[in-house]
Amino acid sequence: MSLNVEELRDYEPELKNILKEYSGSEYELIEVLHEAQELIGYLPKEAQKIIARQLDLAPGRVSSVVSFYNHFSEYSKGEFQVSLCKGTACYVKGSQEIIEKIENKYGIKSGQTTEDGKLSLNIVRCLGACGLSPVMTVNGKAHGLLNPEKAVKIIDSYLNGKIKEEENA
Repeated sequence: MSLNVEELRDYEPELKNILKEYSGSEYELIEVLHEAQELIGYLPKEAQKIIARQLDLAPGRVSSVVSFYNHFSEYSKGEFQVSLCKGTACYVKGSQEIIEKIENKYGIKSGQTTEDGKLSLNIVRCLGACGLSPVMTVNGKAHGLLNPEKAVKIIDSYLNGKIKEEENA
C-alpha cells in the first residue's frame, strides 16, 4: 500500500509548503521528516526525493535517516501496528519463532502491511518490557509472556474487533 504518482502530487504542494519554513540546513532534516510523515502518514521514496531536492541533500542521505530511526516508515502503516521485540531477553525466550509464525500467517515481513491495510509488522530491538518477554505491542498496548499461538490469537482478536471493542468500553 504505497502512494502512486498521482496521489503524491496531491501532497506535493503541502510538502513544499512545509519545506519553505526551513532554511535548508541538514540539521533540520529530522524535523522535516516528522512533519512530512505526519502529513502523508509515511515517507515513500518519492516524498524523500522531494525533501532531498528542497533541502539540497543527496537522496541517499535522506533515505539513510529514514531507515535508521524506527519512528519513520517508508511504507503505509496498517490499522493495527504490531511491534515485536527481538531484544536479547525476548530472543532467548522465543521471539524469533513468534516472528516467523506472524510472517507466515499474515504473509508480511517486518516493515510491511497486509494488502487489506489492516496489519503492519515492525521488528524492534527493545520495547523496554523485558520482564514480560517475549513481548509485542499492538497500537502501543503491550502484550507479554507470548508464544507463537498466543501472539496470533491476540492479533486475530484485534483484527476481529474483539479487543478494540473492550478498549472503547
